Amino acid sequence: MTDRFEGLKKIPAQPAARLLAVANAKLQTPLESPASAPVGTVLAELSDKVALPDMIRLLSVALPPREAVWWACIAARDLTGDEVTPCLRAAEAWVFGPTDERRRAVQMALEAAEMDDDTTLVATAALYAPGDLGPGEMSEHPAPPGAVSSCAFGQNLMTLGAAEDPVLQMHWLIDRALDIARGGNGKVPVPEVDTSLPPLPDDATGDDDEEEDA
Repeated sequence: MTDRFEGLKKIPAQPAARLLAVANAKLQTPLESPASAPVGTVLAELSDKVALPDMIRLLSVALPPREAVWWACIAARDLTGDEVTPCLRAAEAWVFGPTDERRRAVQMALEAAEMDDDTTLVATAALYAPGDLGPGEMSEHPAPPGAVSSCAFGQNLMTLGAAEDPVLQMHWLIDRALDIARGGNGKVPVPEVDTSLPPLPDDATGDDDEEEDA
């Protein structure tokens, strides 16, 4: 495993399979890693297989709820630019001060949101992040399992439709999550990744054939 997936101190030291199961989430890529493999090990395998969507999915369940909301906030900024919606503004405020008052503001923003608001997912994630349906009487009812991770995952994937290079965008989303997992703010530069051609398999260089012919 490369050091890219080390130092993820914000991610629970639990098997990736367990975190996925708790969130009712599944990966599309068959894994060779054992069921006990931690998140870093599985991320490294998915990276080797260029399974970028699955990397984003795993990170969405591995990040703690508050960190996942912030990751989604950064993605929402990709969509809104300088025009910050009430949903996004309320979600960002909750991240920096997760109080009941700010959570009520998130709830009010959601109730007033327009049908075409692209940032309702991040507000929904913030509303459910404490683990219940909302402040007040709603706090007696647990939030749907995996609701926060699903919203964070969906908010991040929404940015692909507006990206000039969706593959590069996915690498950027992953790098943001990894930075947050290390304790950073997730605001990292666009990675320098060549996405013009798919990576060659390990056995596609032709070196062995050339040696045999010689």
